[in-house]
Amino acid sequence: MEIFNIIGQNMLSSGVSLNSNFLEANVLNILLLLAGLIYVLKNFLGSVLNDRQNKVLVAIQESKERLEQANVRLNEAEKQLAQTQIIINQIINEAESTAKKVRESILEQGKSDIEKLTQSSKASVKFAENQVRLQIQQQITSLAIQKVTNEFKSQINSMMHSKIIDQSIIQLEGEINL
Repeated sequence: MEIFNIIGQNMLSSGVSLNSNFLEANVLNILLLLAGLIYVLKNFLGSVLNDRQNKVLVAIQESKERLEQANVRLNEAEKQLAQTQIIINQIINEAESTAKKVRESILEQGKSDIEKLTQSSKASVKFAENQVRLQIQQQITSLAIQKVTNEFKSQINSMMHSKIIDQSIIQLEGEINL
Protein backbone atom coordinates (compact mmCIF):
# COMPACT_ATOMS: atom_id res chain seq x y z
CA MET A 1 0.00 0.00 0.00
CA GLU A 2 2.79 2.40 0.77
CA ILE A 3 4.23 1.81 -2.65
CA PHE A 4 1.03 3.04 -4.31
CA ASN A 5 1.04 6.14 -2.08
CA ILE A 6 4.66 6.87 -3.00
CA ILE A 7 3.97 6.38 -6.72
CA GLY A 8 0.86 8.53 -6.47
CA GLN A 9 2.76 11.34 -4.73
CA ASN A 10 5.54 11.19 -7.33
CA MET A 11 3.03 11.45 -10.13
CA LEU A 12 1.30 14.48 -8.57
CA SER A 13 4.56 16.19 -7.94
CA SER A 14 5.79 15.64 -11.52
CA GLY A 15 2.65 17.09 -13.06
CA VAL A 16 0.95 13.89 -14.13
CA SER A 17 -2.76 13.96 -13.57
CA LEU A 18 -5.83 11.94 -14.41
CA ASN A 19 -7.95 13.28 -17.28
CA SER A 20 -11.65 12.80 -16.58
CA ASN A 21 -12.76 13.34 -20.18
CA PHE A 22 -13.19 9.90 -21.73
CA LEU A 23 -13.22 11.02 -25.31
CA GLU A 24 -10.16 13.11 -24.93
CA ALA A 25 -8.20 10.49 -23.12
CA ASN A 26 -8.96 7.79 -25.74
CA VAL A 27 -10.15 5.49 -23.03
CA LEU A 28 -13.04 4.42 -25.22
CA ASN A 29 -10.67 3.59 -28.09
CA ILE A 30 -8.45 1.65 -25.78
CA LEU A 31 -11.45 -0.29 -24.38
CA LEU A 32 -12.72 -1.08 -27.90
CA LEU A 33 -9.27 -2.15 -28.97
CA LEU A 34 -8.93 -4.25 -25.87
CA ALA A 35 -12.36 -5.87 -26.43
CA GLY A 36 -11.47 -6.63 -30.08
CA LEU A 37 -8.18 -8.13 -29.07
CA ILE A 38 -9.87 -10.26 -26.44
CA TYR A 39 -12.49 -11.42 -28.95
CA VAL A 40 -9.94 -12.21 -31.67
CA LEU A 41 -7.31 -13.65 -29.38
CA LYS A 42 -9.89 -15.57 -27.39
CA ASN A 43 -10.35 -18.12 -30.18
CA PHE A 44 -6.66 -18.24 -31.03
CA LEU A 45 -5.48 -18.47 -27.44
CA GLY A 46 -8.33 -20.86 -26.62
CA SER A 47 -7.30 -23.21 -29.43
CA VAL A 48 -3.65 -22.97 -28.43
CA LEU A 49 -4.57 -23.60 -24.82
CA ASN A 50 -6.85 -26.48 -25.84
CA ASP A 51 -4.04 -28.00 -27.93
CA ARG A 52 -1.66 -27.55 -25.05
CA GLN A 53 -4.21 -29.06 -22.66
CA ASN A 54 -4.77 -32.03 -25.01
CA LYS A 55 -1.02 -32.60 -25.28
CA VAL A 56 -0.69 -32.49 -21.51
CA LEU A 57 -3.62 -34.92 -21.13
CA VAL A 58 -2.10 -37.25 -23.74
CA ALA A 59 1.26 -37.06 -21.96
CA ILE A 60 -0.44 -37.81 -18.64
CA GLN A 61 -2.31 -40.75 -20.21
CA GLU A 62 0.92 -42.10 -21.72
CA SER A 63 2.63 -41.69 -18.36
CA LYS A 64 -0.19 -43.61 -16.69
CA GLU A 65 0.11 -46.40 -19.28
CA ARG A 66 3.89 -46.55 -18.81
CA LEU A 67 3.35 -46.61 -15.04
CA GLU A 68 0.89 -49.51 -15.42
CA GLN A 69 3.32 -51.36 -17.69
CA ALA A 70 6.14 -50.70 -15.24
CA ASN A 71 3.96 -52.01 -12.40
CA VAL A 72 3.14 -55.13 -14.44
CA ARG A 73 6.86 -55.68 -15.16
CA LEU A 74 7.64 -55.04 -11.49
CA ASN A 75 5.06 -57.65 -10.43
CA GLU A 76 6.47 -60.14 -12.94
CA ALA A 77 10.00 -59.42 -11.74
CA GLU A 78 8.88 -59.91 -8.11
CA LYS A 79 7.26 -63.23 -9.06
CA GLN A 80 10.44 -64.30 -10.86
CA LEU A 81 12.50 -63.21 -7.86
CA ALA A 82 10.28 -65.27 -5.55
CA GLN A 83 10.58 -68.30 -7.86
CA THR A 84 14.34 -67.80 -8.10
CA GLN A 85 14.56 -67.55 -4.31
CA ILE A 86 12.62 -70.81 -4.00
CA ILE A 87 14.97 -72.49 -6.48
CA ILE A 88 18.01 -71.11 -4.64
CA ASN A 89 16.66 -72.43 -1.34
CA GLN A 90 16.07 -75.84 -2.94
CA ILE A 91 19.62 -75.86 -4.33
CA ILE A 92 21.01 -74.89 -0.92
CA ASN A 93 18.98 -77.62 0.78
CA GLU A 94 20.10 -80.20 -1.78
CA ALA A 95 23.72 -79.08 -1.43
CA GLU A 96 23.53 -79.35 2.36
CA SER A 97 21.92 -82.79 2.07
CA THR A 98 24.55 -83.94 -0.42
CA ALA A 99 27.34 -82.56 1.77
CA LYS A 100 25.90 -84.39 4.77
CA LYS A 101 25.68 -87.65 2.80
CA VAL A 102 29.23 -87.22 1.47
CA ARG A 103 30.51 -86.47 4.98
CA GLU A 104 28.75 -89.56 6.36
CA SER A 105 30.08 -91.63 3.48
CA ILE A 106 33.62 -90.39 4.11
CA LEU A 107 33.28 -91.15 7.83
CA GLU A 108 31.96 -94.65 7.08
CA GLN A 109 34.77 -95.21 4.58
CA GLY A 110 37.28 -93.98 7.17
CA LYS A 111 35.87 -96.32 9.80
CA SER A 112 35.99 -99.18 7.32
CA ASP A 113 39.59 -98.36 6.38
CA ILE A 114 40.58 -98.14 10.05
CA GLU A 115 38.94 -101.50 10.72
CA LYS A 116 40.73 -103.05 7.74
CA LEU A 117 44.05 -101.59 8.89
CA THR A 118 43.42 -102.87 12.41
CA GLN A 119 42.63 -106.36 11.13
CA SER A 120 45.61 -106.24 8.80
CA SER A 121 47.92 -105.15 11.61
CA LYS A 122 46.53 -107.89 13.89
CA ALA A 123 47.10 -110.43 11.13
CA SER A 124 50.62 -109.11 10.62
CA VAL A 125 51.33 -109.35 14.35
CA LYS A 126 49.97 -112.95 14.45
CA PHE A 127 52.04 -113.87 11.40
CA ALA A 128 55.14 -112.34 13.01
CA GLU A 129 54.40 -114.19 16.28
CA ASN A 130 54.02 -117.46 14.39
CA GLN A 131 57.28 -116.83 12.54
CA VAL A 132 59.05 -116.09 15.82
CA ARG A 133 57.57 -119.24 17.41
CA LEU A 134 58.70 -121.34 14.45
CA GLN A 135 62.19 -119.88 14.62
CA ILE A 136 62.31 -120.42 18.38
CA GLN A 137 61.06 -124.01 17.93
CA GLN A 138 63.63 -124.60 15.20
CA GLN A 139 66.41 -123.20 17.35
CA ILE A 140 65.23 -125.18 20.39
CA THR A 141 65.01 -128.33 18.24
CA SER A 142 68.42 -127.63 16.76
CA LEU A 143 69.91 -126.99 20.19
CA ALA A 144 68.21 -130.12 21.57
CA ILE A 145 69.55 -132.21 18.70
CA GLN A 146 73.02 -130.78 19.20
CA LYS A 147 72.83 -131.46 22.94
CA VAL A 148 71.60 -135.02 22.42
CA THR A 149 74.23 -135.55 19.75
CA ASN A 150 76.96 -134.23 22.02
CA GLU A 151 75.74 -136.35 24.94
CA PHE A 152 75.36 -139.34 22.66
CA LYS A 153 78.89 -138.85 21.32
CA SER A 154 80.29 -138.50 24.81
CA GLN A 155 78.46 -141.62 26.02
CA ILE A 156 79.18 -143.84 23.03
CA ASN A 157 82.44 -145.62 23.08
CA SER A 158 83.95 -147.82 20.48
CA MET A 159 82.24 -150.91 21.78
CA MET A 160 78.83 -149.42 21.72
CA HIS A 161 79.57 -148.08 18.38
CA SER A 162 80.36 -151.48 16.95
CA LYS A 163 77.31 -152.96 18.70
CA ILE A 164 75.05 -150.40 17.03
CA ILE A 165 76.63 -151.10 13.67
CA ASP A 166 76.13 -154.83 14.14
CA GLN A 167 72.46 -154.39 15.04
CA SER A 168 71.94 -152.15 12.07
CA ILE A 169 73.49 -154.75 9.77
CA ILE A 170 71.28 -157.48 11.25
CA GLN A 171 68.19 -155.38 10.72
CA LEU A 172 69.23 -154.70 7.15
CA GLU A 173 69.76 -158.41 6.47
CA GLY A 174 66.34 -159.18 7.90
CA GLU A 175 64.77 -156.62 5.66
CA ILE A 176 66.65 -157.86 2.63
CA ASN A 177 65.56 -161.49 3.24
CA LEU A 178 62.00 -160.65 3.56
